[in-house]
Amino acid sequence: MKEQSGFSFLTNLNKARKDMGYMSQEGYDHLIAELKRLEGIERPKASAAIAEARDKGDLSENSEYEAAKEAQAHLESKINQLKQAISEAKIVDTSRLSSDSVQILSKVEMTNLANKARMTYTIVSESEADLRQGKISIKTPIAQGLLNHKVGDEVEVKIPRGTIKLKIEKITVG
Repeated sequence: MKEQSGFSFLTNLNKARKDMGYMSQEGYDHLIAELKRLEGIERPKASAAIAEARDKGDLSENSEYEAAKEAQAHLESKINQLKQAISEAKIVDTSRLSSDSVQILSKVEMTNLANKARMTYTIVSESEADLRQGKISIKTPIAQGLLNHKVGDEVEVKIPRGTIKLKIEKITVG
């Protein structure tokens, strides 16, 4: 599993909270692993940094102590956001999904009819989106344009640079 930077992960986590919590089992497992890492590794590091800074003397003029306390507060905020996202998560049961039409967790092979370029994307929740892995958010214009369409359908999708015409070649689950 690819590790995301703290900022990127937090940004995606904030998106997930607005996304009704629908996600794949893989996305859910990633949240659990990140929570365990933060609680088991990062929290003790933050506590140790505070203790070390405290040992350096006068706390009223100790910028290292203030920085360590601020880092700990940021970490605790991330932990609380993760716990909330996990508690609100709704895992999509892929065994109940159909490849008849495009929906969340569909892997869609398509052709751009203008330039004949073939592309394949899996439609996922915002928190799981990663273009390098071919995963696009269900909220993107392309995903929105493909939803509920079937193999053979030609779909016009409005994107920031205009409109593209795509032909759906194949739909599989996950």
